[in-house]
Amino acid sequence: MSEVVQSAEETIQDFKDAFLFLEEWTEKYGYLIDLGRKLPDFPEELKIDDNLMQGCQSRVWLLSYMENDKLRFKAASDAIIVSGLIALILAVFDNRTPKEIIAVDTGFLDDLGLSSHLSPSRSNGLHSLVQHVLVAAKYQISQN
Repeated sequence: MSEVVQSAEETIQDFKDAFLFLEEWTEKYGYLIDLGRKLPDFPEELKIDDNLMQGCQSRVWLLSYMENDKLRFKAASDAIIVSGLIALILAVFDNRTPKEIIAVDTGFLDDLGLSSHLSPSRSNGLHSLVQHVLVAAKYQISQN
């Protein structure tokens, strides 16, 4: 039996529901930490400067590649909250076509309240991560 894959919009709605259910921000941070703990391992040999995102307070490694017609991402951080933010972003954008990725309304980050509850540097890093994902998708579209 094949696995049913949620759309990006369905995934975003699941996060909105979870954040609405969790009333206190301490609970929401705990949820993000749990998400981060579930990130797939990022191979140590890929933790190189070429894969390191610039402009982040924490160290964040990001790798993108095409697999069949889908854009795939691997990422890791040395900070637990940032790992959770990465997991959230990957849940929305990983394993989708480049056209699906650029169609996503990134306003969901504000809807979740992340921008107003993260430190300015973390909020900037989160938006930078999303921009990297969108740039990768636009690049792949331009190659076809």
